[in-house]
Amino acid sequence: MIMNEFAWGHKRRFNSYPEYFRAHFGNRVQKLTVDAGFTCPNRDGSKGHGGCTFCNNNAFNPDYCTPLKSIAQQLQEGIDFHKKRYRRVEKYIAYFQTYSNTYGPIDQMQKMYQEALDQPGIIGLIVATRPDCINDALLEYFSSLSKDYYIMIEYGIESCYNTTLANINRGHTFEDSVRALEMTAKKGIRQGAHFIIGFPGETEKEILAEMDIISEMPIQNIKFHHLQIVKDTVLARNFEVNPEAYRLFTMDEYLDFMIQIVERLNPAFVIERIAGEAHPDYLIAPIWGLRYDEVLRKFEGLLEERDTYQGKRR
Repeated sequence: MIMNEFAWGHKRRFNSYPEYFRAHFGNRVQKLTVDAGFTCPNRDGSKGHGGCTFCNNNAFNPDYCTPLKSIAQQLQEGIDFHKKRYRRVEKYIAYFQTYSNTYGPIDQMQKMYQEALDQPGIIGLIVATRPDCINDALLEYFSSLSKDYYIMIEYGIESCYNTTLANINRGHTFEDSVRALEMTAKKGIRQGAHFIIGFPGETEKEILAEMDIISEMPIQNIKFHHLQIVKDTVLARNFEVNPEAYRLFTMDEYLDFMIQIVERLNPAFVIERIAGEAHPDYLIAPIWGLRYDEVLRKFEGLLEERDTYQGKRR
């Protein structure tokens, strides 16, 4: 494969999310985050308490996003916010992001999804959830929606290693992730996966080995976040007591490593993000001092400088 063989013929050195949407819909499409008030099985006691050790959704939610507002109000405020930056955007996708958005009574969830789809300009849903919070009834429902709307299920897989998943109090196994991905693929529903890079105990060699595993998964989109320590989490408390146990990447270290990751990654995958971006009021470490778009530009500059691209080493 050579760099310009990517689907939809773009000139960037990886399958980028904005270009995928422009090719798919003909223009820019903007995601609008929704907080519908969901919880998780490792928060409400059905599997555990306290949630994942790294998790504080307030560190990532936009300011307009709160379950105290209706879904319709959140989406309208999201549209108003983004129109100031992207005046030509006319199509939006409701992104049910906070916690596990398929965890609850199915009739109640369907009403929430439909409220989002009923709003002007909304052409689809992206539903973030855990791989142990999906079932055939929900997948049948999403499959029926996908005939008329853009539908994607985004699974928080986080790691391929069960030891890591146990250490971060994830409450599910990697086998659960594989099972959910296979079930979703059989229904013909587009799906994405989220991974965090830099968990304690995982070596760079082990993380790179994950890319071979990931690349065989039946997914279309992928997100990478670097491990961030944010306030009001178990990880933050542990970090304060034992900071030397955490190998946090500097920005230059991370971008260098991310090039190795992208080189090993299936070139058909659409890369949504290469790094995380926590709200500065919540972020403890690492502090890079740049916004995500600036980090992405540095990454793309390194790809050019090294004359490399997604999937080069597959």
